[in-house]
Amino acid sequence: MRGIFRSITSAYYGWYVVAALFFMTFIAVGSRQGFGVFVKTWEEEFDTSLTMISVAAALGWLVNGVVQPFFGNFADRFGAKPVILISLIVMGFGTIAMSLMTNVFMLIFLFGFVVSFASGGIMFTTTGTIVARWFRRKRGTAISVLTSGGSVGGLLLVPFAAYVLILSDWRVSWAVMGGLILLLGLPVILLVVRGDPKELGLNPDGDDEEANAASVAVADIRGPLTTENWRDSFASPPMWQLSLGFLVCGITTASIAVHYVRWAEDQSISPGTAALAFGLLSGINAIAVIAIGWLSDKMQRKTLLGIVYLIRAAAFLSLILLPGNIGLWVFAVVGGGSWLATVPLTTSLTADVYGVRALGTLTGLITMSHQLGGAAAVLIFGLVFDAFGTYDPAFWGGFVTLLFAGAISFSIRERRYSVRFVQPGDLVITAPAKAD
Repeated sequence: MRGIFRSITSAYYGWYVVAALFFMTFIAVGSRQGFGVFVKTWEEEFDTSLTMISVAAALGWLVNGVVQPFFGNFADRFGAKPVILISLIVMGFGTIAMSLMTNVFMLIFLFGFVVSFASGGIMFTTTGTIVARWFRRKRGTAISVLTSGGSVGGLLLVPFAAYVLILSDWRVSWAVMGGLILLLGLPVILLVVRGDPKELGLNPDGDDEEANAASVAVADIRGPLTTENWRDSFASPPMWQLSLGFLVCGITTASIAVHYVRWAEDQSISPGTAALAFGLLSGINAIAVIAIGWLSDKMQRKTLLGIVYLIRAAAFLSLILLPGNIGLWVFAVVGGGSWLATVPLTTSLTADVYGVRALGTLTGLITMSHQLGGAAAVLIFGLVFDAFGTYDPAFWGGFVTLLFAGAISFSIRERRYSVRFVQPGDLVITAPAKAD
């Protein structure tokens, strides 16, 4: 027992930072994923259509996407921790306020603007920037552990929200989730997280001075596309390839987050069962994300990224071709292998290609494409269902776009542009410059 305690207390502090951000992501991102559980309930209570509920969700994804580059830029300039703390406070009170809604227009304002705006400051644009500064060699693994917090949130909080809905009502669910954000998530970030290992006199990965000097000799040398000015990234293919792939990721995750339970109800499956299936998807994904992050530190990230998109394409196909009661679980198992696995791969690959000095802004821009794709998809899926009485045409659209995302990910020339593969003799050392 004493040995275990000694191991824990002697662990590199960067892992405590990851653990704290994991816990915050579990609560904050997990609570937001519960939106889909309440769609049918809000349709009935607010006497509105699926399209109007979809407008609220789509606006939320749109607002969340537009603010990503700004939060990323703030993180680069002022540090990510202050951005996260302020965002958590606003998100927590906004989530509690949702329990007081009386009509769909309040839903549109509170979820579409307030909660979604604030959640932009606690997503991987800011948290990934912190982790990228604490880790170099183990960056993919560390970011994947952080990302899995969202999966664990889906595993536990989505079924929990459905359970509270069944026991009480939807208002209690949102009040409880807001309370968790303020009472648990906020103190953990305040007390544990540090934005940079230098604040504690430490080196990335916990290296000693000799190992850190060797690591700096590679990691702090510029690769072919390393930049201090985020604008320069748009002159090179990887930025566009990563953004287009993440656009499709947004299309195919947002649509499911909002419409999966509603689709299941249309297939005569109870909301509780559908929430459990989504929880299973998230649980499988938590394991898959960590495994893929570990693998990404040992092989090309773009290869794994392409495979992840193709796995998700197969999951979408199951919703179209299989009976609903079977497709529900097949999608959960197959889709679970891909759900948030794109996040550590995309964030790590962006850092590998463009460096970390403007990483917050770059990640914010790429994440914006993800959220904009999600906003469009959420609205389109609702319109398709209201028009045709089935989600099948929308699912076909998701399948085709995922094939495209897989192809464009495979086309990234990682060995040419990533600092992980470029030969040291081909690199150029430059003085640090302040990011725009």
